[in-house]
Amino acid sequence: MFYYFTIFMAVYALLTLTLALLGTVSKLAAFASKLLIAYMIMCFCAIYGVAASIVLTPFGKNVAITQWTVGRLFRWTLGPALGVQFEVENEDGMWKDRPVVFVGNHQSELDLLILGRIFPQYCSVSAKSSLKHTPFLGWFMQASGAIFIDRANRTSALSAFDNAIKQMKSNGQSAWIFPEGTRSYTTETIMLPFKKGAFHLAVQAQVPIVPVVIQNYSHVLNLKDKTFRPGTIRIKVLEKVETQGLEGTKEDVDRLVEKVRNDMVKELEAMGLGDKKSQ
Repeated sequence: MFYYFTIFMAVYALLTLTLALLGTVSKLAAFASKLLIAYMIMCFCAIYGVAASIVLTPFGKNVAITQWTVGRLFRWTLGPALGVQFEVENEDGMWKDRPVVFVGNHQSELDLLILGRIFPQYCSVSAKSSLKHTPFLGWFMQASGAIFIDRANRTSALSAFDNAIKQMKSNGQSAWIFPEGTRSYTTETIMLPFKKGAFHLAVQAQVPIVPVVIQNYSHVLNLKDKTFRPGTIRIKVLEKVETQGLEGTKEDVDRLVEKVRNDMVKELEAMGLGDKKSQ
């Protein structure tokens, strides 16, 4: 087994290096080489995350800090490897309250790196249930207490939220949810319609919502154009939105969704598109 793994790694490294060299003359080769680098680092960090979960579980710290520590490792490895940097405004808003429900706009797989930059301790990320079976990443997410949501199964989704509420009340555990429900892959300053799960969760738990706006970063990663460039991505943490006193009626939740989404879209538009000079 070790022999075959060594052969695989050698071929993978050679292919990545070859594509990186070809990337000086081919946009597509440069794009492919960075994807291979990203996938390899992601697998390494996920394996580390499974090990960290095993080590931290006896100390009661698995759910509390595993996703945070893996995120930071991801940031300090993948960020420099890809030349991606961040400017974060109001970062204190990620830490000063607990528990809360964080909601952020969802653009592409690169959001994993963004979470690595800003993800706080005592927070669990939510994900669609199909990711549970993804090698490496899915194993890590299961081991570290991620909130898996099966949108096709209402009973299962409600059960996942019930468990999240229990964690919020007993351990002060926050939750991170992408309310768009899927990656937009947009090259414009727009957001998809929001699903209501995150807002129902916040109201039922009577905890604040903290919106996090991520600048459109098609100047860094543009999957439609097959380009992956170094660059800086802006992030802004907005002021929390209280849910205390809301009863969870349809009208309450609808108003909450509308307010949060409008605030986030307004900020996203104000950020504008990233610097296109390098393109």
